[in-house]
Amino acid sequence: MTTNQLIGAEVSLYTGKLRCYLKYKDIPFEEVVASQSVFCDVIIPRTGVRYIPIFITEDDQAIQDTTEIIDFLEKRYPDASVYPGTPKQNLVSLLLETYGDEWLVIPAMHYRWNKPENREFAIAEFGRTAAPEASREEQLAIGQHNAKPFAGALPRLGVVDELVPVIEKSYLNLLTDLDRHFAEHNFLLGDSPCMGDFGLIGPLYAHLYRDPYSGRLMQECAPNVVAWVKRMIEPAPLSSHFPAGDFLENDAVPETLYPILQRMLSEQGPVLKQTMDQVGTWVGENPGEEIPRAIGKVSFTIEGVSGSRLTFPYMQWMWQRCHDFYHGLQGEEKATVKMLLSNTTGLEDLLNYPIHSRVRRVENQLRIVR
Repeated sequence: MTTNQLIGAEVSLYTGKLRCYLKYKDIPFEEVVASQSVFCDVIIPRTGVRYIPIFITEDDQAIQDTTEIIDFLEKRYPDASVYPGTPKQNLVSLLLETYGDEWLVIPAMHYRWNKPENREFAIAEFGRTAAPEASREEQLAIGQHNAKPFAGALPRLGVVDELVPVIEKSYLNLLTDLDRHFAEHNFLLGDSPCMGDFGLIGPLYAHLYRDPYSGRLMQECAPNVVAWVKRMIEPAPLSSHFPAGDFLENDAVPETLYPILQRMLSEQGPVLKQTMDQVGTWVGENPGEEIPRAIGKVSFTIEGVSGSRLTFPYMQWMWQRCHDFYHGLQGEEKATVKMLLSNTTGLEDLLNYPIHSRVRRVENQLRIVR
């Protein structure tokens, strides 16, 4: 192999996240479509799982999970780090990556599979990805088959008919808040994208911008978000403008981000707490066993309406990054974060909430730290 490979699909949420990162960092790569044959011949044998994207380095290391891929590449390509070097900004960045990766999948999946125009588009995309050489009729049949597990996952995520109105209301309110922010700033924290930008771009590009119905909705309701999406998916590579732009001076967090953080805390915060509790309980009841992808149910509230969804321990793994960064701060750095905590109801309580049993990723599977 002479170059890096990104194996994924244009229709894939997390492929979009990683592709944007690679383009921004000007990391050379060849994109390989994750067709059925590539799944059988490369993805499953190299990773042991059926998830995309995966990244195969020029020295033939196969890495799965966008956060772990980015962390790996940040060590190889340290210029213009996507991790801010100051405490408030880096904490905000980690929070918004967790929000984008693990919560905005709710509106992303709702709009894709509950809107007929989007659903038809996605099914065709699934078929073209899986069997690029097949006829259109064959692709549609394959797409219908391959889409079933994704469309069928909606109730497990909490997307049920009675919650659709508030899911849409919350998403439109989020678009309004993001549009206000991007009217003043190129990215979340200034003139360079951070991990929070890459967490948000996955759902906001691959599903909510690219799918036709939700794409028109974004164009109509949030033109500044559309402009940000375009900056993210076709960034000027670092080699063309080095040194790159920078994050805001003096560890500043724009006021326009606080409503977005507050939405995360009110909707996702209680789910994170319940997840940590349930992981701890599960470990006590299942000593020595491997933890599955889902272990129970959690309740949540969106725009005053409550629902339930499965409990995903992976969300705790993402949250541990926020928790560990905060608790690793010392002295003056930790003191500077107090202002952020005082401006966001519930954040300090969530950051101090006990993690009963920690999870980690080992060989692309979640494991309990014992």
